[in-house]
Amino acid sequence: MKSDIKKLYYSIGEVSKIVGLKSYVLRYWETEFKQLNPPKNRAGNRTYRQKDIDLIFQIKDLLHVRKFTIEGARTAILSKDSKQKNSDFINSVLIHNLKNELRQILKIIND
Repeated sequence: MKSDIKKLYYSIGEVSKIVGLKSYVLRYWETEFKQLNPPKNRAGNRTYRQKDIDLIFQIKDLLHVRKFTIEGARTAILSKDSKQKNSDFINSVLIHNLKNELRQILKIIND
């Protein structure tokens, strides 16, 4: 019986099967997309995480389905990363402001 528990790390061979690409394609994409940089274990083998696999699926979609060039896919991914960082920053500012407002409300209630 096969377990449905996700692993923390996957080998390049496992990832190759999961995403339906040859290992050499994954290694090449690492040279073209700086975000795809799986760490290596002590033996020097790549250890892909789920976020790496998700990124590979995004790259594969951009290149194989949507027919982007490598440069176009790289730009699309960088743009998405930038938008996410901006969104994260805005959310953290909103949360900070909300906390301050709640503290002020608590101070009014307790006084």
